Amino acid sequence: MALAPPPASIPSHLTAAPLMLPWDLRLTPEQFERVCQANPEAVLELAADGQLISFIPTGGETGARCLRLGQRLLLWADGPGAGAWIAFDSSTGFRLADGSVLSPDGSLMRLERWQALTPAQRRGFPPLCPDQVVELASPSDEGPRGITALRHKMDIYQANGASLGWLLLPHERAVEIWRGGQRGRAERLENASWLEGGELAAGLALNLQEIWAI
Repeated sequence: MALAPPPASIPSHLTAAPLMLPWDLRLTPEQFERVCQANPEAVLELAADGQLISFIPTGGETGARCLRLGQRLLLWADGPGAGAWIAFDSSTGFRLADGSVLSPDGSLMRLERWQALTPAQRRGFPPLCPDQVVELASPSDEGPRGITALRHKMDIYQANGASLGWLLLPHERAVEIWRGGQRGRAERLENASWLEGGELAAGLALNLQEIWAI
């Protein structure tokens, strides 16, 4: 399935309607990438069964928290992790081994894994799972940003090779730590102030007070 931008000759008032897709539509990762290219304004993910997952734009709190989170990961990757790690923002889609294409709010990958990809693989959805992923939950449990949906995503990251996952719950000031090899299980930290990368990412420390305060 290929969706292309409308020809320039079509009046803009005839092309302003949002993209509508049937609920039972199933796409391959290659088709999904073409859909994303044709609809750059859409925020989409792809489930392992080929179903599209659509996100609405984030609210102000979540957007500010995501930006700060990404900045902190980048500062570490460019500082203590320089030469060994690379950081990615929340718009990066990763093509996982199960066929899904997911976009963590923040992620880190060992540089050697990134450098092993071909130029074409780097330009598209990288065909691997990040080593570390971070997701930010919304106050409501509804939709793709609800804690139930995000726990499902964390389980998928685990199953596809992530070594460490952090699920941040700002409105509870809590964190769930999802470790590789522990399918479906997470360690919960109440009133958490700091998170550390431990053996995976030595020196990585996230000041959660900066995230909670927004």
